[in-house]
Amino acid sequence: MNQNLRETYQLKITLKGSKPPIWRRFIISNSEPLSNLHIACQIIMGWTNSHLHQFIVNGKFYGEPDPEFDMGIEMADDSKHRISDVLKKEKDSIIYEYDFGDGWEHQIVLEKIHSYDPKQALPECLKVKGACPPEDVGGIWGYYDFLEAIVDPDHPEHESFKEWIGGDFDPDHTDIDEINQMLKEYCK
Repeated sequence: MNQNLRETYQLKITLKGSKPPIWRRFIISNSEPLSNLHIACQIIMGWTNSHLHQFIVNGKFYGEPDPEFDMGIEMADDSKHRISDVLKKEKDSIIYEYDFGDGWEHQIVLEKIHSYDPKQALPECLKVKGACPPEDVGGIWGYYDFLEAIVDPDHPEHESFKEWIGGDFDPDHTDIDEINQMLKEYCK
C-alpha cells in the first residue's frame, strides 16, 4: 500500500478471553493517528478512558508516553504514528491493551480495505456483539465473577454488585446508535 494513499479500513476489535466473544466491527480512515484509534476504541467498546493504554505491534509498544509511569519498555508516541503504519494489509492484527491493572486486551484485525469516501462519516461502528464489562471489575475473570453474582439473587455479592453497577446489567445489550452518536461528537 502506498503510505500516502488515504483509505478506509474495516476493523474488528475483540475483547480477548471473552466467551461468548465481545466484539465490534467499525470503519476508520487509515490516515488517523493511533491516538485517535485509541479514542475510537474507547467509545466503540464502551470504556471510559480512565486508564492507560498501549498498542502492541510485533513487540513494539505505542501509547501516550508518561514519565511517571515507567514500565521499563520503550513507548513510541501513538499520536505520531498512523494506523496505516501498523496495519498495512488485510488480516494484519495488533493488540490494544487498556487498563494495565485489569489488563483488558483486545485484538484488532484489519478485515477489509475500502476506497476512501470523503462524504462518509468516519469512524463509524457497523456491528456490535456483547456489552462492555464495567470499569474496574477486575479483568476478564473478575467480569465473569461479576456476571455470576449479578444474575443470582442468592449470591453473597449480588446486592453489593447491583449497588456498585447502579442497578441491572445486561451482558448482551449494546446501543450501536449511541456509539455512533458519541463517535460523531468526539472523533471529529
